[in-house]
Amino acid sequence: MSRRILRSETLLVLALSLGASALSSLISFIGSLTKPGGLKDQAATLNSSYAPGRPWLDLAWQLFGIATALVPVALVAHFLLREGAGGLRAIGLDRTRPWPDLGRGALVAAGIGSAGLAFYLIARTAGFNLTVVPEALPDVWWKYPVLILSALQNSLVEEVIVVGYLLRRLGQLGWTPTAALVASFVLRGSYHLYQGIGGFIGNMVMGAVFVLLYRRWGRVGPLVVAHALLDIVAFVGYALLAGKVSWLPTM
Repeated sequence: MSRRILRSETLLVLALSLGASALSSLISFIGSLTKPGGLKDQAATLNSSYAPGRPWLDLAWQLFGIATALVPVALVAHFLLREGAGGLRAIGLDRTRPWPDLGRGALVAAGIGSAGLAFYLIARTAGFNLTVVPEALPDVWWKYPVLILSALQNSLVEEVIVVGYLLRRLGQLGWTPTAALVASFVLRGSYHLYQGIGGFIGNMVMGAVFVLLYRRWGRVGPLVVAHALLDIVAFVGYALLAGKVSWLPTM
């Protein structure tokens, strides 16, 4: 395919997914900055109710949101299949190496998770970050399954698009490895800007680490595992610990 088609395809994928999220996040951050009061006195809620007091309707909206958010991943798989690259197998998302992917992902999650939590607490205390509320769902039977599905959706969308797909396309468009690395981690930081400066910087660092690991392993699978574990621990851990431990900020 021509460079023009590859460029247009990449821009369309980003416009339907994380590029749009980055712009939305910037607008949200500007709103937080211009709102009276400090950033830490405001909340960034990640998983909230769509229909308070109506649990079955709420569940339908939750599942609808998760499913539609995965459409760009299906689009990427289609583009890679059309290219003749074998679909998502081209970026290392398949079942050929399940145990190495799980093991590497768990190790990465353990290392990044502890450092990330410490950085968030420091950034919030310093006034550079909003108070992140990972979940505000009603206490119903589907709460934890939905949180886990949400974590899986986040990990697939982000790692497939911002690492595997974006790096492949930028390489095909002639970008240098360094420029592609910067584009990937800046984009990751940008769509977390709604959390504040801490969320922006912390996720840029995480993005740089993930790109380097992807280039070393040639597989996005371990990164999907790591990201999913990080989000599951954050979402479920907050649901279990919020208001019960003094070190966890709540609103």
